[in-house]
Amino acid sequence: MFKKILVANRGEIALRVIRTCKEMGIKTVAVYSKADEESLHVRFADEAVCIGPAPSSESYLKISNIISAAEITNADAIHPGYGFLSENAKFSKICEEHDIKFIGASAEMIEKMGDKATAKATMNEAGVPCVPGSEGIIEDFEECKKLALEVGYPVMLKASAGGGGKGMRAVWNEEDLEEAWNSARQESKAAFGNDDMYMEKLIEEPRHIEIQIVGDSSGKACHLSERDCSIQRRHQKLTEETPSPFMTKKLRNDMGMAAVKAAEYIKYEGAGTVEFLVDKNRNFYFMEMNTRIQVEHPITEQVIDFDLIREQILVAAGVPISGKHYTPNLHSIECRINAEDPYNNFRPSPGRITTLHAPGGHGVRLDTHVYAGYVIPPNYDSMIAKLITTAQTRDEAINKMKRALDEFVIEGVKTTIPFHRQLMDHPDYVAGNYTTAFMDDWEMMEPEED
Repeated sequence: MFKKILVANRGEIALRVIRTCKEMGIKTVAVYSKADEESLHVRFADEAVCIGPAPSSESYLKISNIISAAEITNADAIHPGYGFLSENAKFSKICEEHDIKFIGASAEMIEKMGDKATAKATMNEAGVPCVPGSEGIIEDFEECKKLALEVGYPVMLKASAGGGGKGMRAVWNEEDLEEAWNSARQESKAAFGNDDMYMEKLIEEPRHIEIQIVGDSSGKACHLSERDCSIQRRHQKLTEETPSPFMTKKLRNDMGMAAVKAAEYIKYEGAGTVEFLVDKNRNFYFMEMNTRIQVEHPITEQVIDFDLIREQILVAAGVPISGKHYTPNLHSIECRINAEDPYNNFRPSPGRITTLHAPGGHGVRLDTHVYAGYVIPPNYDSMIAKLITTAQTRDEAINKMKRALDEFVIEGVKTTIPFHRQLMDHPDYVAGNYTTAFMDDWEMMEPEED
């Protein structure tokens, strides 16, 4: 087992990893930018190393600085969390070259699944259902035009190196195709330095449902059931739940075994997520694979009583998985609390938190790195907390979430707590009747005056 793990991340996920390491008797090293000097992950790690100024390009994305921090503290493993370098093949490879265990996917695995066009081709080979579309990268606009006619409108153009909704365009007819092609490529080039595009049939009324998997060094994999991530804004998830209200026993089994097939075909090692689009007739199609821990992993932990970070560490140390497939026996919901103003088009709201009161009680979990007096820097993602409620039934989990949101007080900055409180009362959400288009017509009700 590892003696010391460096956590190459910040915020709540860094603190989350540190907690599990402490429970396992493993020493921890926090790295931080100058903007994060007062963050809780720095305070609770055994050691902390400043790796640069506030911009992530000069700190959390600076591989040389992170490797140096690992070497001077004698860390024998690095946990990358999510985001930043968690799916960076070069970083995984450099860790290997420096005899530091990367607690995540190998460089080969990241390269195989990180490029969406390559991942789709691999899944086709594995026999996992994929959305009809291009076999790989589209060479030019003429090929794009021809393919769109073959697939049939509507289609979705996607950046091969994309993520977070960048480089994606829905196209409903041939007249709009060229403009969408050009703008998607420009956006992708600016965001990722790569303008390669591929195309898929646009699945109408889809749900975004992902399957959590874990694979070990022997090539064996198991699934830990599903999470429904369909409530999104600009392709960014806002809330997640498990089990999905759309799920049936047969669909869970079919999707779970397809995800296991995908993982075992590529001999995947570690925790990962196979993401699917599911249409209104419950046909499911492979979308992508995330070769890392997910933001929303706590809801899976809650419904099956399972520490996914611990499992990541054990698998990385060579411990085999049990091979058991899991089915949720409780219901759990996660609300991502962002420092954003939901009454002003979700505009970011960095600044000092003047007052914070955390909710509590049975079935309430709060993953956060903030506190009263903490200054939210403007340099990073705006998520400051994840509020998770767990209960025997979905209705009970919703009611518990309402109560927890009402208790959650954050002053000094704007947050998305009011949005989530309104969502929990929305009749379509309460009925489980939602798709990825749910937020398209969302309008916040104005706050009541004091």
